[in-house]
Amino acid sequence: MIVFFTDFGLNGPYLGQMQASIYSVNPTAKIINLVANAPMYNPAASAHLLSAFVSEFPESTVFLAVIDPGVGSAHRRPIVAEIDSRFYVGPDNGLFDIVAARAKNPNKREINWRPKRLSASFHGRDLFAPVAAYLENATLPTSWLSSSSQFTTAVSPDDLLEIIYIDDYGNAMTGLRAGAIRAGIEIMVNDYLLKQARTFSDVTRGQAFWYINSNGMVEFAVNCGNAVKLLDLSVGMPFEIVHEGG
Repeated sequence: MIVFFTDFGLNGPYLGQMQASIYSVNPTAKIINLVANAPMYNPAASAHLLSAFVSEFPESTVFLAVIDPGVGSAHRRPIVAEIDSRFYVGPDNGLFDIVAARAKNPNKREINWRPKRLSASFHGRDLFAPVAAYLENATLPTSWLSSSSQFTTAVSPDDLLEIIYIDDYGNAMTGLRAGAIRAGIEIMVNDYLLKQARTFSDVTRGQAFWYINSNGMVEFAVNCGNAVKLLDLSVGMPFEIVHEGG
């Protein structure tokens, strides 16, 4: 399957244009639109978000990931990365660094091929989508890629004490994994002190708290409410652990 991970949003033609590009190469491709509102223009935060989801997908999955503020510039390369038997197609701008840093023997190859039509501003449609389509059905010409090289990462593999994603409920997901903390800690975010709860119904209606979400990440939430509005949160906002409990 091909999994979309982008900051394009659901409105507008961009996701549909990438799908059309894939289907023109591989009409039987299976496409999942996983995330269309990744942190905009922010490959580093998006790298932590992508890492939280990849283990749910089987080996040989192709992730078509486009958070690409440097699109069309000479300083960022288009790549195919192979990491833990999954493939990642997109810009070499740190977006795949967290997945790679937490894997065994990741490698990457630069995409040498260029289509006849290559716009300066939409490599997701013109370059990455066709490569993903050929990769998904195992027909990608080897000449399109450079020789394999080791994956050197620019984004720190350490957990990120920032908000990296906000959902439509107003829950704020962070770059901090459950395994990196002790139970019962208290967290300060935007001058609000939050205590841990197991789930929403464990606190009173309207109360803010933090919990371990279904992807194993620390998340800020409000029972039957909107944490972003109540606490005035935003993507990129830092937080700190102020008390080690239990």
